[in-house]
Order: sequence, then C-alpha cells, then structure tokens
Amino acid sequence: MSDLLERLRGRGWRMTAQRRVVAEVLNGEHVHLTADEVHARAVAKLPEISRATVYNTLGELVSLGEVLEVTTDKRAKRYDPNAHRPHHHLVCARCGAIRDVHPTGNPLADLPDTERFGFTVSDVEVTYRGLCPNCAGA
Repeated sequence: MSDLLERLRGRGWRMTAQRRVVAEVLNGEHVHLTADEVHARAVAKLPEISRATVYNTLGELVSLGEVLEVTTDKRAKRYDPNAHRPHHHLVCARCGAIRDVHPTGNPLADLPDTERFGFTVSDVEVTYRGLCPNCAGA
C-alpha cells in the first residue's frame, strides 16, 4: 500500500486542498492512473479543481521523487505512487491493466559484466507482459 500522503506530510509539503485531493486519488496499491484519470477522480472529490492544477501537481510529485512516471507502451503516461519500494510492472497486452510485482533476486546482478559494455548500471526497469485473468478468459 502506498503511503504517499504520510510521505508528503513528512516532507512538509504545503498541503492545499487541491494537492491533498490529487495525493488522495493516487494513494493506494497498484495505482497507475493517467493524468486524465487523476483529474476525473479529483473532480469527483473537489469539483473546482482544474486540469492544469492536476498536471502541475503531478509534475511536482514526480520532481520530488514521490511519484513515478510510468510508460509501459505507446499509451499515456501513468503515475505510480509506489516510488520508494523497488518493483517491476506486469502489464496486460490487451486492456493495459498494470500491477506492481516484487520478484526476488537482484536484476542488476543478473546482467553479466560482459553484457554491460563499460556502462555503470544504476537502475533496472522490467516490464512483464501477458494477459490479465479478465482478458485471458475473454
């Protein structure tokens, strides 16, 4: 479960009504919403929130390192509040559903020195693709 609201409060981030609503919408497990989805959910909680405010708040959260921008295909960017626990993504190739997964092991260690070509590797992004249970049964 994401602890986004607690992390932001701990940083002393100025919690306006608009920022709070965006953070509340993003808070949770397996949350990977587009900016438009964040805006739609935020409007349901705070009707006067503008699209620009949502986009600006998402940009701030990404800059702070509190939310990850996730692009798993050629669709819209998604926003993941699970920024402080290393994880990979499992993506449905049909409907685009995304789940956070936490496999064991160290993917950095799995890349042999001979395949690093002199790079100093600091991060790994792994995306598993397949069909979710709903699409596989369709």
